[in-house]
Amino acid sequence: METKQYAKPVEEVIAKYPKSREHLISILQEVQAEYGYLSRDSINRISDYLSLPSSKIFGVATFYNQFKLKAPGRIQISMCRGTACHVKGSLNLLDTCRQMLGIEVGETSKDGLFSMETVACLGCCSIAPAMMVNGRFFGRLDKKKVEYLLDTWRASGRVEE
Repeated sequence: METKQYAKPVEEVIAKYPKSREHLISILQEVQAEYGYLSRDSINRISDYLSLPSSKIFGVATFYNQFKLKAPGRIQISMCRGTACHVKGSLNLLDTCRQMLGIEVGETSKDGLFSMETVACLGCCSIAPAMMVNGRFFGRLDKKKVEYLLDTWRASGRVEE
C-alpha cells in the first residue's frame, strides 16, 4: 500500500465516527488506510477527537500487529517464515533482502522505497518459499530471483506487472 499523495485531513477521515472509544480500532484502521501508517500527529488528533489520552491510543496501536507507526516504503516486502517456506530457505532469502536493501525487518530504507517485514504464514505453501510485495505474491523463489526482483524494483521505483 502506498501512502497517498493527496490524503484527506485526519479530521475528515474520523468525522464520520461517533466520538466514542468503542470506535477507536475502526478509526485507527481507517486513518492507516488513508495514510499508510499512524503518525504521531494522527494519534494526537484522534486523542483530541475521542477525548482519550494519546498514551491510551498509542497502547492500542502498539498492541495490535496490524498497525504501523512508521511510514512504510513504497515497496512493502512481507517475507513468509512459515514452515514450508522456512524448510525451503526463506531465511536465506530474508538475508539476501537485508544485504541488498541495507535494512532489517521492521525498517524502511533511507530513500523511502523499501520496507520489510516477516509474517508467520502467507498461506501459499504450494509455491514456497514465497513473499508478498504490495499485495502481490511471488513464489518458488531463490536467491537469484530475489536479487533480480529487487534490482528491477529499485531501478523502476515500483513493483511492475
